[in-house]
Amino acid sequence: MSDVRHLVLASASPARLSLLRQAGLSPEVVVSEVDESTVSAPRVAEQVALLAAAKGLAVAKRQTDALVIGADSLLEFRGRAMGKPADVYEARDRWQHMGGHSGVLHTGQALLDVQDGEVVSRDVAVVSTVVHFARIAPSELEAYLATGEPLAVAGAFTLDGLGAPFVRRVEGDPAAVVGLSLATLRTQLAARGVTLTDLWRR
Repeated sequence: MSDVRHLVLASASPARLSLLRQAGLSPEVVVSEVDESTVSAPRVAEQVALLAAAKGLAVAKRQTDALVIGADSLLEFRGRAMGKPADVYEARDRWQHMGGHSGVLHTGQALLDVQDGEVVSRDVAVVSTVVHFARIAPSELEAYLATGEPLAVAGAFTLDGLGAPFVRRVEGDPAAVVGLSLATLRTQLAARGVTLTDLWRR
């Protein structure tokens, strides 16, 4: 059965889709449309877990037979959760504080197994990675802000895009910083009796 399961990504993130494709997978993309403002938790790690599960479930309810991946990421910096900046002013302020310091990027990742229109199991994990930011010169920051990239991503930075030169190092799973832990996905699939390599494109 594992080589015929339909894989669905419940996320509009091009970075997550790219990660899965680079890993040999070819998921269908179905955006969840979950209102993130309605989901909250006392800890950032709990919040991304709830968001990932909510997004996965919203899409799973529309499937008949599929393995649905829901995911969400938030940067925790000085005890605060940081998603996508509201505007360029917020993005600038964040970088002025983050430069030379570190934060923790939490990625919530849910795998829901749908069979005969019913969710028969769900596995929710959180992968947390420490991200060390470089000190960024004002001219570099303005150039980065002008690209628009920091406005479109959690934490106002990327590890796989234009923001990469401003990340000194990471401690943990770098793929999770991009948006999805492939190592965790492999474990989640195995728990359902599915080998990741069986899902490789043929």
